[in-house]
Amino acid sequence: MQHIEFFHLDHFENNYHRVKPPESLRGFIDFFWETKFDDLLAAHPAGFSDALFPNIGYTYLINLGTPFRMQVGDRLFDMKTDGFLPRNSSIECYHQPGNCLFGIKFKVSPVIFEKKINFAEYKGYIFPLSYLMEPAVIQQVKLAESFEARLMILSAYFKDILHKYQGSLKDVQVVTEILDRCNAENQFAVPVEELASRYNISSRTLQRYFERVTSLSSKDALQVMRIRKAAQHIATDPVSFHYSVYGYYDHSHFYKHLKSFLKKDTVVALKPHLKLLSSLHK
Repeated sequence: MQHIEFFHLDHFENNYHRVKPPESLRGFIDFFWETKFDDLLAAHPAGFSDALFPNIGYTYLINLGTPFRMQVGDRLFDMKTDGFLPRNSSIECYHQPGNCLFGIKFKVSPVIFEKKINFAEYKGYIFPLSYLMEPAVIQQVKLAESFEARLMILSAYFKDILHKYQGSLKDVQVVTEILDRCNAENQFAVPVEELASRYNISSRTLQRYFERVTSLSSKDALQVMRIRKAAQHIATDPVSFHYSVYGYYDHSHFYKHLKSFLKKDTVVALKPHLKLLSSLHK
């Protein structure tokens, strides 16, 4: 059994705890999440997978159960411990009885304040989380008795980092402001030259900022945000959807982008995709 992002909405809504962070962390963190698969795995003891499409940012994975398998692009990883997962590729996680995962979905990881990291070097792989997060904090999260307790531990941890380094890195501030503004206003096709001029920096400098902070160019980051927002809209409310809301020139422009975005070799349940794509022609 395979669950596909944007299509199996009930699964991702009901079988995961998913909570937004405190207001002070929302420039960096999209949400905290934790699997709640006991009933589902009891009904499907052979296991199942969850397939997700490319995104911006990163996910911290803390393993609360038995080893699990993760596919990033076309590479498979057998995970026994905790990982740092860049989200620029399609991923698929294979769940078996005994698995339990806690995660943090970041727009921008606050670790960039503490370590000299260029996230452009982190792609297509799952990296050990212990390099980016204090092992003592990871252990504290694992020993916590509930999802809510884990939220409190990590919210305090990241708030402390932001308080300590607030205002110290211009590139993080510039990139997060651009991402937030473009997403709020559905402005995903703004030329990099225009974005750079708002901050009195060169286009090359802005591209360097984006690559260091997000691992993507400004154009690629905004295009991923654009198609994800449009795909979410058409999947949840196709009646109100129109391609022009997201700045596409015409129907074929949007259709080509969506079709490319949804392409994933491991997706075997094609009917939801075909149904979505065919509905665009009505």
